[in-house]
Amino acid sequence: MLVSARSFAEYRAMFALGERDLEQRILDCPAGAASFVAEAGRRGVDAVAVDLQYAEHREELGLLVERETAFKRELLVKETEGWDRSWYADADDMIRQWTANARTFRADIAARPERYVAGSLPELPFADDSFDLVLSSHLLFSYGNRLDEDFHRAALLELARVARREVRIFPLVVYDTGVRYQGLDRLRGELAELGVPSRVEQVSYEYRPGGNELLVLSTAAHRPSARTAPGAAGAPDAPDAPGAAEAVDPVRWRHREPGT
Repeated sequence: MLVSARSFAEYRAMFALGERDLEQRILDCPAGAASFVAEAGRRGVDAVAVDLQYAEHREELGLLVERETAFKRELLVKETEGWDRSWYADADDMIRQWTANARTFRADIAARPERYVAGSLPELPFADDSFDLVLSSHLLFSYGNRLDEDFHRAALLELARVARREVRIFPLVVYDTGVRYQGLDRLRGELAELGVPSRVEQVSYEYRPGGNELLVLSTAAHRPSARTAPGAAGAPDAPDAPGAAEAVDPVRWRHREPGT
């Protein structure tokens, strides 16, 4: 898996984000070294990133993007031959842009560490409905040849658990093959039975041929039976659990007004 560092502009296109979407509380999961949260913060957007790598590497993750893309340059040139050039002129341009985005990420994670939370699917360190809108790119479905359907099911339900209104997932094609994830319709049917209807939309962003579809989960009516994440905002701690007294919400959310 390649650590990515996409920009705010790419996120807007990939997830069809309008101005009203950016007025919501947003989670980027998994965020990697993307500059979305950094650039969102400059615009006054309430956004948080979560990624397993934030547990130990944090700022070093941005350096990893530079080293990894340089090391894999020849592979990237070969893999992206014939791909759309609307966003990147070529593989070298992609590496340049990702490097710049990763540096923006590094500066922001150092300046606003509370906006970057360590965690990974299928269990996130947030209480139910912690965010209005959850964005997830280039993990689910993209690595469908490596992550099995059970993982996808659990991950989708976890994203739905922490999303008060919507989850948006991009793209729907498997990275290795460029073919839409074969279990997609089956998973959508299972989610619908659990109160999470979904729809597939085309978006203006297309880098890999055929990779221009977005899955939207509607979670407003969903009442998850999953646990409330231990240590997250509103989560009950076991009375005698080690470290329970120190458990805090890593993001320090403001309280929501009734009816918002």
